[in-house]
Amino acid sequence: MPRPSTLDPLFRSLRSIKGVGPQLGALLNRFFSPGEGQDAIALDLLMHMPAGVIDRRRMDGVAGTFVGHTATLKLHIDRHEAPPRNMPTRPHRVFAHDETGEIQLVYFRAQGGWVEKLLPVGEDRYVSGEIGFFGGMKQITHPDYVIEVEKLATLPLVEPVYPLTQGLSSRALTKLIREVLGTLPELPEWIGEDRQAQFKWPSFHAAMTSVHVPAQPNDGELWGPARMRLAYDEYLAGQLALLIVRSTLVSARGIARTFTGEITARVETALPFALTEGQKHAVEDIRRDLAAPERMSRLLQGDVGAGKTVVALMAMAAMAESGAQSSLMSPTELLASQHFRTLKPLADAAGLGIALLTGKQPAAERRAILEGIASGATSIVVGTHALFQSGVEFHNLGLTVVDEQHRFGVHQRLALSEKGKYTDLLVMTATPIPRTLVLTHFGDMAVSVLREKPRGRQPIDTAVLSITEYPRVIQRLQARIAEGAQVFWVTPLVEESEVLDVVSAEDRFAALKTEFGDQVALVHGRMSAAAKQEVMDRFQRDEVKILVATTVIEVGVDVPNATIMIIEHAERFGLAQLHQLRGRVGRGTQRSACLLLFKEPLSETAKARLETIKSTEDGFEIAERDLDLRGQGDVLGTRQSGMPGYHLAVPDVHRHLLEWAHGDAQAALKDNPGLTGPRGEALRTLLYLFRKDLALPLIRAG
Repeated sequence: MPRPSTLDPLFRSLRSIKGVGPQLGALLNRFFSPGEGQDAIALDLLMHMPAGVIDRRRMDGVAGTFVGHTATLKLHIDRHEAPPRNMPTRPHRVFAHDETGEIQLVYFRAQGGWVEKLLPVGEDRYVSGEIGFFGGMKQITHPDYVIEVEKLATLPLVEPVYPLTQGLSSRALTKLIREVLGTLPELPEWIGEDRQAQFKWPSFHAAMTSVHVPAQPNDGELWGPARMRLAYDEYLAGQLALLIVRSTLVSARGIARTFTGEITARVETALPFALTEGQKHAVEDIRRDLAAPERMSRLLQGDVGAGKTVVALMAMAAMAESGAQSSLMSPTELLASQHFRTLKPLADAAGLGIALLTGKQPAAERRAILEGIASGATSIVVGTHALFQSGVEFHNLGLTVVDEQHRFGVHQRLALSEKGKYTDLLVMTATPIPRTLVLTHFGDMAVSVLREKPRGRQPIDTAVLSITEYPRVIQRLQARIAEGAQVFWVTPLVEESEVLDVVSAEDRFAALKTEFGDQVALVHGRMSAAAKQEVMDRFQRDEVKILVATTVIEVGVDVPNATIMIIEHAERFGLAQLHQLRGRVGRGTQRSACLLLFKEPLSETAKARLETIKSTEDGFEIAERDLDLRGQGDVLGTRQSGMPGYHLAVPDVHRHLLEWAHGDAQAALKDNPGLTGPRGEALRTLLYLFRKDLALPLIRAG
């Protein structure tokens, strides 16, 4: 079904609106930037929410006004006092009064006689603006509105205030928004009757009107019925789209797998420790999904070190029992080779063929690996997304495991599973994601969570210190290294920056070298993969005692002997990142420590962050705090990745509506999977309004 024609006025280019010339058009396009070569459309204006309101309803006369408040006055214009010719910087003053007192209206650079025309002596005008005080007299500098008495009805008594960009005036934007609002049709209701009755929300049209043309100052409040309704609409559109995508992924195109249990039993015997309860549950969830005829689409969440890789291996072993292959995809070659090193001895013990495919392999070796994949001799292939390039032919790919890709949007998930027509999908993430965000970004996936840490993991002592204690830190390090400890030292930048007063990795490396000589090595993101790997190998072999690094080590580097993590300028890192970094230690049998070095002065948010990290090691608790401190777009690093950012919903205020929207979207699709009939049409309209219509072609009739 094409877009309903009733919505056409909202989808026209802003340039086609009366009064939008080339200059304003370009400015609006930049401000609402829809992307390369696309024009901003009328709908963008409608979705631009006010940040507050100005209340112009006070008409208490000059005597009843207060400095700093906005007032609306009916004034009689007495006289003008223009600045002397030779003093153009002096203001033009207009003296006026009402029956309660006198006031001046002040204009700077008012050449050309327009002020005299605007405020003719001897006539009355309504004037609205902020009251100031100068030279013993009340005044309004550059009033917002001057209106003829009979045109009072055109004065917006409650006026929304919008976020603006340079060159865009509030007046111009308000005028455009009202013009677009005038073209908004009455739309069919997509909210179910029960939900509508429960909250007594206004219609979409009434809610938009209430926010953009408020009659009362509280009409557009975030927790008022209009904004609540619009936030719910936005969540509902997002949830519908995700669930439609999910039904496409898991629709009946899967294969019901059967297992012998032999290979998984051999893997379990080869493990150096017993599976935790959480791991057992996750393995059960996955086996149940694989045995069902629908395709699996599951998210495996677990904190750093919760043993996700072992769960993935059990899933891949089960897949091999059913005669199919698995691929494990990592974001970097460094991580891919590390996964390979972890999995190979276990796979060998269980008799599973496993191979690592990277871009750097010699041609002959690569050819042999590709032959093994094509013949089916290799059951598990580990690599980066290069696994899905042409030239890699699988004999029978049944399962794709994606590691640590929370930058993995819905579109990538769809594209990925096309490679194996019936492949099941397991996405692993070490970023504990709060439930609200799971719904927002992974609403199309089932979720398993690993909460406990594997046995034998040591707690990590976390301390927070000012960088002024540097000499003391060095002293302690010398003692600990003499006892055989290894240390990560993380800094935020590679090289010194003129803008930020931050110690870079290179500076810190040079400083530590003077104390520790060749025991220090440096690794950062600008090095080649081979150079990075070489340094990491030396650190793993204990030839290097201190590894100075930027955050390239954030994800997945495993050195059990490293027991100390020092994070310099900890105030510059987000909570999730600090938590990830700390998880790099505490992997062996010795007790580990994490030291957060900060530089004064600390902002309140930074203080709260460091306090949170110090007080808990529970990644889920940390993620919830992070959500409160930062807002939802940053927690997943999604500002860049085209994940859903919200226009109308403010997660801190409206988060509770997400659960309802999720349930309502599920119910709507269950009752009406093809979105047909009047309610279906209404829901399709909703998807178009929030630009989630990419999901519509996926709805198969019936």
